Amino acid sequence: MFEEYEKRKRKQVSSMRSIMDYAMGVLIILFGAFLMFRGRFDWEINRKYKPDDLEKIFAVVCFMYGAWRIYRGYKKNYFR
Repeated sequence: MFEEYEKRKRKQVSSMRSIMDYAMGVLIILFGAFLMFRGRFDWEINRKYKPDDLEKIFAVVCFMYGAWRIYRGYKKNYFR
């Protein structure tokens, strides 16, 4: 009976962490897209702070990290 409870608890924790990984991965990728393409829009922030190459590099890092979070949520390999 205790093993069934632990198995059910691990499944719930795994599914919640998976949902969190999907959500955080999407948010991080969206932030990277904002940094990558913000220079194409005429916003006040672009006039005050000009986009530079460092933001593009950070956007690529955000894309990679967001993709890794989504992959980790897909694999659900939290308990080894």
